[in-house]
Amino acid sequence: MQILRKLLFPFSILYGIIVGLRNKFFDWGILASASYDFPVITVGNLSMGGTGKSPMIEYLIDLLKPNYQVGTLSRGYKRKTKGFLLLDVKNEAKEVGDEPLQFKRKFPEVLVAVDEDRQNGIAELRSLETPPEVILLDDAYQHRKVKAGFSILLTAYHELYPKDMILPAGNLREPAFGANRADVVIVTKCPLTISEEEKNKITQSLAIKDHQKLFFTGIYYEDYFTNGVQQIPIQLMKEFNLVTGIAKPKPLVNHLKENGLDAKHFSYPDHHLFTEKELETLRKESLLVTTEKDFMRLKDYFPPEKLFYLPIKTVFLDAKEEFDQEIIRFAGKV
Repeated sequence: MQILRKLLFPFSILYGIIVGLRNKFFDWGILASASYDFPVITVGNLSMGGTGKSPMIEYLIDLLKPNYQVGTLSRGYKRKTKGFLLLDVKNEAKEVGDEPLQFKRKFPEVLVAVDEDRQNGIAELRSLETPPEVILLDDAYQHRKVKAGFSILLTAYHELYPKDMILPAGNLREPAFGANRADVVIVTKCPLTISEEEKNKITQSLAIKDHQKLFFTGIYYEDYFTNGVQQIPIQLMKEFNLVTGIAKPKPLVNHLKENGLDAKHFSYPDHHLFTEKELETLRKESLLVTTEKDFMRLKDYFPPEKLFYLPIKTVFLDAKEEFDQEIIRFAGKV
């Protein structure tokens, strides 16, 4: 792997120059960005997936929906449709993407839409009879044609962006100095017992700017598996097979092992669209456990008693009230 990275490094330099120039053109106004007079919050990252964007979007929805009509806008990655679509709970993942469908089914009262053109998607949402008062942009940090009023940048504890390289030698979508655009930086997937000393080291590594605030979050796993109707305590689920189609399944695998559950693991790429042959292989297994995102793509192919997922949520390890107030303040002032 190290040899391959060295061979790809010249291409990373070229890619970094191209992306860096593109960002500068937006900064200088040569390329136009749309700004808005209502609250638009973007959640994204510098790296290729696996930083916990979906749990963070859900956290923001939970925080804002008691007081605002909330809308979320995603690209709808790997969907088989194009253009703007406003989700219904009856949609299928292949139509709208797994993560947007997860948002809609978990929060049916929230407006959830997909559009690869974020400007058009925002315009469509705002043209609705009851438009959203706050729009959350999922995975749009590099979508510079839209200038969000508030930007949240996520970086995973085990893969901090200062330690990574630009594609294709590394996993960064843009140079690390792109983090300077963020209003808030959140280190995700931290150990729940992370020490103050380690947080201080990470703070120094990230070189947070004066206009930014830094927070630390972890993943909280529920103590049960569910299929949306039935719940089975995790300690009672002894024999099953794990199916994942996410960027970074290792934390989930480790969590299951820590709870004495060492299952056979069927691992697929992020947002994987399962073939009929793969489904037939999985149907031969007696019981399957997956992630909530994967559950959205698999649930129509299995009876409910055969397919379960382990719910997760984002938890702030400190300064939760400060973060909440930052978001509420922004939502209320625009």
